[in-house]
Amino acid sequence: MNILIAYDGSDWAASALDNLRRAGLPPKARAIVISVADVWLPPPEMDSKEGASALRPAAVERAYVQAAQALAAAREFSENGAARLRQMFPHWEVQAEAVADSPAWAMIKRATEWPADLAVVGSHGHSSISRLMLGSVSQKVVVEAPCSVRVGRKDRRPADAPARILVGLDGSTDADAAVTAVGARDWPAGSEIRLMTSIDAKILSAAQLPTDSVAKWIAEGDEDASSWVSRMIARSAEKLRISGLRVSSLIKQGDPKNSLLKEAETWDPDAIFVGARGHRLVDRLLLGSVSASIAARAHCSVEIVRERATESEHSA
Repeated sequence: MNILIAYDGSDWAASALDNLRRAGLPPKARAIVISVADVWLPPPEMDSKEGASALRPAAVERAYVQAAQALAAAREFSENGAARLRQMFPHWEVQAEAVADSPAWAMIKRATEWPADLAVVGSHGHSSISRLMLGSVSQKVVVEAPCSVRVGRKDRRPADAPARILVGLDGSTDADAAVTAVGARDWPAGSEIRLMTSIDAKILSAAQLPTDSVAKWIAEGDEDASSWVSRMIARSAEKLRISGLRVSSLIKQGDPKNSLLKEAETWDPDAIFVGARGHRLVDRLLLGSVSASIAARAHCSVEIVRERATESEHSA
């Protein structure tokens, strides 16, 4: 598993890093801790020219020095974060990186090039150095990253305590991937998974839009959405029980985003798992406004699960 972790030295970044102990991640993995200096540096070939600094105006030279200092600070942050991560996961292969770039695009590009299976960001961050975390930058990572994204928040339970994981379902491919991801993780004994779906009013007219799971619903001859949803949850629950997890389920009426957030307030999970993309024309659980909003507003960590794109999808 390749895990890309944004770290800027802030308390929020540290919380996101520490929260990985509650993410059920494997004992062996590869991780890159990256810190981004939101500055511009000239290309190396430009800077290497003899007398380059003497040819720069004083104001430009000062800006260049400040940018170099910001990059050095970012490098120190990434090294500190990597050291912290090695203590938490001694069997992981961990490396530190620092880059000068636009923070969101630096994460997205690195996640694409490596490629990462999971990108981790905090919910906020320093405003003057990397500005990585929630607001426009981390939301861009949530929406645009080619891999799953975890918005980590401060732990509220001991690392070895049973976990509570809330999973939002809509029958889409990415929601199924979220169930698979949860089932593949190594959770503490006694952990509980709660599966939840909301039947939006839009699903009532879905018979005219035979896409993904709606096509299954029509093919199976259900008379209403609730009976199909019940079977969908039962299938997902069985997958998780095979992994030895305790599973409960819940069906709500109304907007998926608000329903998930309200349930999270009541049930107090350690994390919410949702799919990155839901039904384009049906109940749209989850991405764009819904999953990004959940990531921004939830009081717990949120993991947005995205299936890897195939080669044909990349070339399309």
